[in-house]
This record gives sequence, structure tokens and C-alpha cells, in this order.
Amino acid sequence: MDVIETLKARRSCRAFTDQPLTDEQVKTIAEVGTYAASGMGKQPAKILAITNKEMIAKLSKMNADVMKMPIDPFHNAPAVFVVLADKTLPTYIYDGTLVMANMMHAANALGLGSCWVHRARETFASEEGKKILKEYGVEGDLEGIGNLIVGYPAEKNEAAPRKADYITYIK
Repeated sequence: MDVIETLKARRSCRAFTDQPLTDEQVKTIAEVGTYAASGMGKQPAKILAITNKEMIAKLSKMNADVMKMPIDPFHNAPAVFVVLADKTLPTYIYDGTLVMANMMHAANALGLGSCWVHRARETFASEEGKKILKEYGVEGDLEGIGNLIVGYPAEKNEAAPRKADYITYIK
């Protein structure tokens, strides 16, 4: 798929089939995330690439608990990529955001759907979230930037028309 068309075609997906991602797809999406631009090339982000159903369910519940709503914010996605970033660097939020964007576009290029789900900050600031990070050897002064849910789309999403005043050209 042409890069420009890939960027324009990406939509948020909140309905997935039961088909799991392949190990190669998971690896590709995570690896593309590592190539995101970062302030002074510091690469402050860390990516958790999760396909374990029990862990996804646990994180989804933790995320829903932050909202105080009994829903599945991960929409039964077969994969979740959590991006965290080192808070000691001044550009950590922007750098982590670029990692999320790279992974969203990589998923789209692979024919997969994705959606950024917030509340990673609250999830991993909790004692339970810190315990999960420690269990997997993820260390540092980290803040959750976002959760990227990924899977095969169960339905097609079309882009809404772009608003008329989106761009102002100054020549």
C-alpha cells in the first residue's frame, strides 16, 4: 500500500474478529514503533506487545475500572501494545505518541485494525500496574502513554469528511 494512502486510510477500529495476529505481525508492529522519531534520539519509550488473553483481559478490566464503567475498552482485541515512556525526559509524551502513531500505521499497512485506548497512565501508575511492569522486568520512571488495540477488523470504517477549515495555507 502506498504510504500516503496508508496514512489517509487508517481508521479507529473497535470491532475485531477472533483471528489472532501472527508472531510476525506482532513483531513487525512493535519494531515499526521503535523507529519513531524521538527528541535528541533518546528513544524513551518502552513497548509491551501483549497477545496473552488473560493479561489483555486483566488490563482491559483495570482500564475500565479507571473509567468506573463495566465495559471492555479493549473490545476483545487479540493484541494490545502498551507504550510507556521515561518521564525524566522533557519530550517523553510526544515521543511515546509518535511510537503509538507508527504502530497504528504499521497495523493498517498489514491490513489490521487498531484503536488508541487511553488510561495507560492511570493503569500503570496503580500498584497493580507497577507490579505487572516489575514482573516483566520493565523498569524506569515510566508513564503510560497509551494502549493500542489491534486485530482483524470485523467491519469496515470509512473516513468522515474532513472539516472545511482544517488547513490554513499561509504563503
